[in-house]
Amino acid sequence: MTIPMPKKPTVHARRSIANTGIFRIEEMDLEFSNGATRKYQRIVGSDRGAVLIIPMPDPESVLLIREYGAAMERYELAFPKGSIDPGEDPLQAANREIQEETGFGARHLEILHSVTVAPGYLYHTTHIVLATGLYPSRLEGDEPEPIEVVPWRLDDFEPLLARDDFTEARSIAAFCLLRDRLKMGVYES
Repeated sequence: MTIPMPKKPTVHARRSIANTGIFRIEEMDLEFSNGATRKYQRIVGSDRGAVLIIPMPDPESVLLIREYGAAMERYELAFPKGSIDPGEDPLQAANREIQEETGFGARHLEILHSVTVAPGYLYHTTHIVLATGLYPSRLEGDEPEPIEVVPWRLDDFEPLLARDDFTEARSIAAFCLLRDRLKMGVYES
């Protein structure tokens, strides 16, 4: 089904309100096609975006990590993730991040999808990358403490969803994308 795209609002002005070093807060003056005007604020992340990696050591399991989520003030299970550094493409960033966070590199990397979280006020894209053909390789990361790597069987997805410490939307979306991809019978070792 094709849905016609409405005309984008005209941006009359942009002002930086704050800069944290990681994010900028920007205010925008918008005019919509019907003449209505509004001020919108948005959080602007890196233009390069981020990666979230699904490391698959074999066709039946994935590797999750447990690390402290400062915003939620608790430890969370999630897929490894991180920013794309200057000069990297998403696949290079994904391979670097899994080596830093799991101690494995990948022979095969593929972007499954790119997602946003809260596009009404957050300008940030995360590329979900499938990593297979894993081999031991550790790079030094910038984490303040060792990250626990937690192997998880794919057929235990429902119990994972029921956990109080597996709540990150990007990781849940990645697991669903992986499940759909594996239904097509595609796995590279």
